[in-house]
Amino acid sequence: MDKKKKKVLFWIPYPPGEAPSQRFRFEQYFSALDQHEIEYKLAPFLDEATWRILYLPGKVVPKALGILKGFLRRLWQVLIVAPQYHFVFMHREAAPLGPPIFEWLTAKVWKKKLIYDFDDAIWLANTSEQNKIAAGLKWHQKVDNICKWAWKVSCGNRYLCNYAAQFNAQVVHNPTTIDTVNLHNPHLYPQQQKERVVIGWTGTHSTMPYLLPLVPVLQRLEQEFDFEFCVISNQNPLLPLRSFTFRKWSKETEIADLRYFDIGVMPLTDDKWAKGKCGFKALQYMSLEVPTLVSPVGVNTEIIEHGVNGYICATPEEWETYLRQLLTGKANSRTLGIAARETVEARYSVKSNAENFVQLFN
Repeated sequence: MDKKKKKVLFWIPYPPGEAPSQRFRFEQYFSALDQHEIEYKLAPFLDEATWRILYLPGKVVPKALGILKGFLRRLWQVLIVAPQYHFVFMHREAAPLGPPIFEWLTAKVWKKKLIYDFDDAIWLANTSEQNKIAAGLKWHQKVDNICKWAWKVSCGNRYLCNYAAQFNAQVVHNPTTIDTVNLHNPHLYPQQQKERVVIGWTGTHSTMPYLLPLVPVLQRLEQEFDFEFCVISNQNPLLPLRSFTFRKWSKETEIADLRYFDIGVMPLTDDKWAKGKCGFKALQYMSLEVPTLVSPVGVNTEIIEHGVNGYICATPEEWETYLRQLLTGKANSRTLGIAARETVEARYSVKSNAENFVQLFN
């Protein structure tokens, strides 16, 4: 192994370029690693075939076989591949099920510098309906031990940092960031022509329950205003709204679809899992100069300065009030949008955080 050139092995759950958490937490920094002459290799747990069926109902046998293959690949990487690298950067976990054996071997036997990265409160159970069978095997308690064994812990917000700091002195606040130059750039995606104001929400099926309390607010506003409520997701929620439209999420059209929004919403319930969220929906809207409304949960109150770069809505009445202001034009959407993008560029962009990310390997 070349002792001069730093080499990083990325243990990742999913195939490269597929999962948002991977794309926006570390994959978009690979050019920065190249500039610093840091070598890296990606080692996903799941292959593409298993990833495509993972969140579909049923298909138990193909899922089980895919996960078994993942364990065998990870074992090979621990025994044969990891010794060739200085650092192992692990996003969330080495394997989705069972105790942290791979992590222990890497940190304690091979003495590798393990960098443990997570962007959710993954020590809490949050299993989807589609994967109830695996719920008992998730081993959420392993997070504490991995934090202890890690050389550094990289966390997406202060709430996560505070949790990790109970077990490790080297905790780095590494926010989930936006590429405001090459991707989330409103100048690359012209505003689409439309007849009605579009209020929008984007998220996966797992975050859909956070949206449901907003439905009665939208139903009341529908009685007065002609607007469109657009949901971008991997599943159609079929909301009881006459304003409702749905767009299937696609990596190819993701940003152009977000650009369709005139107003972006990010409602959350105030629970431990939501506190671990990194505000990514809000950051996506804001980076495209879309006026953004959020619940006062977790990092949202750090991102949004009420009335300056968006609105913080604590009650259904406040959601209705500030949506009404935007729908009637009483609020200056353009000013809010420009301030929102400036916030992202200064604090939550790839450009502003690149050096912080690279320093994980120093």
